[in-house]
Amino acid sequence: MFNADIATYVQSHCTPADTILNDLAAETAARFPDAAGMQVSADEGRLLTMLTQLSGARHAVEVGVFTGYSALCIARGLPDDGTLLACDISEEWTALARDYWKRAGVDHRIDLRLAPAADTLRDLPTDPAIDLAFIDADKTGYPAYYEALIPRLRPGGLLLIDNVLMGGKVLDPQRPAHAAVRQLNDQILQDDRVDSVMLAIRDGLTLVRKR
Repeated sequence: MFNADIATYVQSHCTPADTILNDLAAETAARFPDAAGMQVSADEGRLLTMLTQLSGARHAVEVGVFTGYSALCIARGLPDDGTLLACDISEEWTALARDYWKRAGVDHRIDLRLAPAADTLRDLPTDPAIDLAFIDADKTGYPAYYEALIPRLRPGGLLLIDNVLMGGKVLDPQRPAHAAVRQLNDQILQDDRVDSVMLAIRDGLTLVRKR
């Protein structure tokens, strides 16, 4: 949603990423150039860490790991005995993630599950024990992930949903992914279990707080 100059300005006015995050971003771009755009930006990563810290989260869930940048950011915001359940299906991408989690000293906080996220979430206990969750995965799965997570989120817990603008395509959906995200955006507005705010950071990030 930003032009290039504004994006650069925003990045330059956030606490900068450290060497580990910069190295992870660079290696991701080098090894997976066609997919590197799936990685969250440095400013969004900083926001994930801050929101994790501000919420006092101890138990977090991530749907969509890729090479582990966002998981690393969330794990850094958790206390040392906190846990992040990280859901993905790619051994190749997450192998790189594991290397950097270990290098950052947060690997003991991250429980990586390589299986369809819908199955992993369905098998979780139904009690509301999740403090914070982040969805950044296949867009057609967003409505199902949302419905699996909200009942398991504690009152006052946060659910963060990435790419809610789909490059503006939510205004005129042309593909199933666009339509699924638009469906969820509209669904959240009607959900009396939550309060929400949509932020125009990068490709849109919705913050949902369970009542």
